[in-house]
Amino acid sequence: MNLTRRVALAAAIALPLSLPMAQAQAQTTITVQHPLPLASHYGAGVTAFKEALERATGGRYRVNIQRNDNEREAIESVQIGTIECSLTSTGPVGNFVPEVRNFDVPFLFRDTAHARGVLDGEIGQQMLARFTARGLVGVVWMENGFRHLTNSRREVNAPADIRGLKVRTMENQVHMRAFTQLGALPTPMAFSELVPALQQGTVDGQENPIAVILANNLNQVQRFLTLTGHVYSPAILICNPGLVGRMNAADRAAFNEAARAGAAANRAKNSADEAAGVEELRRRGMTVVTQVDSAAFQTALAPGAAQIEQQLDSALLRRIREWRAN
Repeated sequence: MNLTRRVALAAAIALPLSLPMAQAQAQTTITVQHPLPLASHYGAGVTAFKEALERATGGRYRVNIQRNDNEREAIESVQIGTIECSLTSTGPVGNFVPEVRNFDVPFLFRDTAHARGVLDGEIGQQMLARFTARGLVGVVWMENGFRHLTNSRREVNAPADIRGLKVRTMENQVHMRAFTQLGALPTPMAFSELVPALQQGTVDGQENPIAVILANNLNQVQRFLTLTGHVYSPAILICNPGLVGRMNAADRAAFNEAARAGAAANRAKNSADEAAGVEELRRRGMTVVTQVDSAAFQTALAPGAAQIEQQLDSALLRRIREWRAN
């Protein structure tokens, strides 16, 4: 056998052996976009997800974390497959999965334990299942937190103090209607536009959880903070169906476990920020109203809330309000 034939034969024998090795080393990159700095509660969630998934799969899955302040744009990118996943607040999600708007009703959740219990239980899992029909996969509930009002014009101690304020809201009809009911001028815009709008006086204020106010240094463009806690804002990891559908059973289990690790880290960071954040914002110079008459705000919102709920799922809202831990 001449040298050329021996080389060719050796290559032919080695080829079937090399293919499984090459396939085993194949790497899948998952791009996850979220709207906040990496040091935020969202950053904590996606970082924990990345570390857990890469570790569990021996590096066969690599997670690429990107910031995108435009949450609606990120969800659209997931839906068409331009990126694989997005961690987003539920504010813009109602434009894709309308049933999620039920979670945006003001004063729906009593406290954080109530919200987490609902989302992690049967109600939350049933809601995640609704994403499939919209060309999305709802993977796991994370947390944005209870939303509070800030503004640059005056101290807000009562619902009447909100009247006339131009308040940036998310592109969310439930939130916009609530602020209209309070006499504010709601101005929906993407989060990426918020700081310039506050600097230029296009809007007077905005509403977000403590963790978001902290992470984005909104104290630099807002003087007054009122702990209204008017809406609990869930967050959710949304992924493209193609990504999940291509996974084998073991990888999908690792993926879901990593998502749960991300949720735990996200919630822990949010709890820590809420515990220390108010004092930190006061230290940074904000005037903080901590004693808020929630009943007064609920009364002021009642007429608008009744109109909002007529367009939502009354049976679901009742289940949420009646939920109690076992």
